[in-house]
Amino acid sequence: MREVSLSTLAIGEGGKVSQLNGADSSLRQRLMEMGIIRGTKISIERFAPLGDPIEINVRGYRLSLRKKEAEHILVHCEDK
Repeated sequence: MREVSLSTLAIGEGGKVSQLNGADSSLRQRLMEMGIIRGTKISIERFAPLGDPIEINVRGYRLSLRKKEAEHILVHCEDK
């Protein structure tokens, strides 16, 4: 199992949130309010045409995050 930033994953890849790394308190609070907390399954659904924002799937919902915000979300994902 490897730990990587959500922003580095490809479409269809995902894992479980391990931590919110380096996010300021307001961003951390916003992500947690969206349901992005430790242990939550998360995956990449698609990228906007220019690569930003990223559409993710969290708890059955599709949400959009800026790539800069996704850099703060670390996930444990299975090695291929």
